[in-house]
Amino acid sequence: MSGDLVVVGAGIVGASVAYHAARAGAVVTLVDAGRPGAGVTADSFAWIGASGVRTGPAAALRMTAVEEYHRLEAELPGLPVTWSGSLSWGAADGAPEAGPGQEIVDAATVAMLEPTLRQPPERAVWAPGDGAVDPVGVTERLVAGARAHGARVRPDAPVTAVSRDAAGRVVGVETAAGPVSGGTVVLAAGAATAALGASLGIRVPVDPSPATLFRFRAPADLVRTVVNNRDFDLRQVAADQLLAAADSPERTLAAVRSTFRGAANVELLSARVGVRPMPADGEPIVGPVVEVPGLYVAVLHSAVTLAPAVGRLVARELVDGAVEPMLAGCRLDRF
Repeated sequence: MSGDLVVVGAGIVGASVAYHAARAGAVVTLVDAGRPGAGVTADSFAWIGASGVRTGPAAALRMTAVEEYHRLEAELPGLPVTWSGSLSWGAADGAPEAGPGQEIVDAATVAMLEPTLRQPPERAVWAPGDGAVDPVGVTERLVAGARAHGARVRPDAPVTAVSRDAAGRVVGVETAAGPVSGGTVVLAAGAATAALGASLGIRVPVDPSPATLFRFRAPADLVRTVVNNRDFDLRQVAADQLLAAADSPERTLAAVRSTFRGAANVELLSARVGVRPMPADGEPIVGPVVEVPGLYVAVLHSAVTLAPAVGRLVARELVDGAVEPMLAGCRLDRF
């Protein structure tokens, strides 16, 4: 791979690749159809945690999520991360089970962690190392960090094609604002990656998967951790606002009001549907595309959680020529 990179997609994954590659000494151009972080990244619930991860080809990668965010905080001071821990109960039948980084806590401990709960569950899973981020804020900090290391950023420049020479090797991209040259092109365009791959005769099995987020006006400190139960994923994102990942605004509003004391006046502010990129097997697709020399793909669900780790490992593969074992199960050729 060439150290002269064009990264297509300035969501949190593309921004992380651009930052880590530029920091490692690559010449980087980051290109996006809109503004950094303005796509599906903005529609993420953005729960960060390695707890409970046990199986799958990306299990080891997911286990590094918290550690990688702490590293990124040290490199980019002011990164908008809140380490609140998470509490989970009732989302599955049967008694709760603790995985790595988790512990089972009783009702008294739950009441201490979430004092406004009307009826603390008898048992819950507490993951003290978990947190949440402002995904757009993190993306903007990554882009700023990339710029500080010399990267060029081209917003509002939709990519229309990946350019190749007569031998079939990648030489850059065509955009609505003109060509951008580069010996390596990284497709980190979320659900749009599939169409860009198809234009090169490459199947990237990623489909759009809708996810709904609700924002509520709520009292300060109504929710202190990331709460996960059968009704919602819920967290406080501002002094007067909650964010919920759930299916129905009416049911979610009713559940919030019935779950917490002091929530009678909670009201819905907005509902957004984001289109997440969902690989066919749910696991990340990260690595070089053998059929197209110079092409590299980085598309994944749980992008906000995994972006710091993926960005660092992709940069090592592209700039240093390493072959990262944690990405071994994530290659496109597994399909």
